[in-house]
Amino acid sequence: MPKINCPTCKKEIFYQNIKSLPAFPFCSERCKFMDLGAWLDEKYRIERPINDEELSQMGKEGEKNGRNESDDV
Repeated sequence: MPKINCPTCKKEIFYQNIKSLPAFPFCSERCKFMDLGAWLDEKYRIERPINDEELSQMGKEGEKNGRNESDDV
């Protein structure tokens, strides 16, 4: 029988198929929501460097939306 560990609490979960785990890959809805909360609190994040082209594009979008860099100060 296959097993996985819950990413939140590390509990071992045994299963017949993925469909038998309603909160996959978590052991419960509680662990699923704890993980979501960590993402929302920015405990987890995906980072990558911003290149010059993306930075200028973000500036253009800010100008279209009525914002400029002085608003951030």
